[in-house]
Amino acid sequence: MSDDDNSPISAREARRLFAGLKRAPALVLAVSGGPDSVALMWLAARWQRSLARGPRLTVVTIDHGLRREAAREAREVKRLATELGLPHRTLRWRGAKPKTGLPAAAREARYRLLAQAARAVGASHVLTAHTRDDQAETLLMRLLRGSGLAGLSAMASLSERDGIVLARPLLEVPKAQLIATLRRARIGFADDPTNRDTAFTRPRLRALLPLLAAEGGDARTLVRLAARLARANAAVEVLADGAERFLRLRDRGDAPQAGVRSFEAATFAGLPEEVRLRLLLRAINALGHEGPAELGKIESLLAVLDQAIAASPRAGANGRLAMRQTLAGALISLAGGRIHIAPAPARRRKGG
Repeated sequence: MSDDDNSPISAREARRLFAGLKRAPALVLAVSGGPDSVALMWLAARWQRSLARGPRLTVVTIDHGLRREAAREAREVKRLATELGLPHRTLRWRGAKPKTGLPAAAREARYRLLAQAARAVGASHVLTAHTRDDQAETLLMRLLRGSGLAGLSAMASLSERDGIVLARPLLEVPKAQLIATLRRARIGFADDPTNRDTAFTRPRLRALLPLLAAEGGDARTLVRLAARLARANAAVEVLADGAERFLRLRDRGDAPQAGVRSFEAATFAGLPEEVRLRLLLRAINALGHEGPAELGKIESLLAVLDQAIAASPRAGANGRLAMRQTLAGALISLAGGRIHIAPAPARRRKGG
């Protein structure tokens, strides 16, 4: 992108941003009416017109039912989409809204509805307008939550959700450039006051960014850090893949049990700590039935497991149970010199 954060995005730069999507059959554009998503719609429409045969574009607006202005903003998005020759749909998040964790619940509902819209029009991708500023804020949020290496990689340019690819073509673009692009094109956009509501974490961190920038921690630097962490995370994933294959080779003579993952304890204990954490996380998430396991709980589990293995080089080798613990709907045990991970028995309901 241009080094000038306040310069409009040229047609040539837009072609580069969307280049990897030109062979998709159809794309859904998530457009709320704010400057980022309106710029995404305008840039995508201009890019599509430049192609001899481009993807079909459908604009989708999600009305979360949280603000009175949302319906009017959706109508304005529809008006602009129609001017650009694009079909538009408004989908509403219906039902009761939670009293706590509202931003996370709204995000889950938004992605669920966008995936449904994509399947309905035969789209392979949903495009969102996350920017470089959003990436920097996401890194800070996850840093403050104590996320691991995977979390600190922040948002990926491509990811999969509900069988649909989420694409973020503007992830390298500063918000200021999108606003400059709309101003040059004389296109209006909505201003969502919740983006400044300090009752929520992201707006509070957004207000801190100018102070961090004055100390050298601007959005460009934070995004570069996230990219480096993503690179490191990808390398560790390759190591974890190799460790998984190595552990399976050690079990060549033993037929694996269906619905159970098992590791030779002594060999497992010799692997790097980060690799061991990932192997446990993969197995528990695959076999558990209570949702993704939290990293902190996996770390606590590994500490208990390491202590049990260290108590004797062949802990539980006589067949006696050396450790047993449940986590995220998975049962983890150490016996016979092996670590076993299996689905945990269903919890009994009280009074049942």
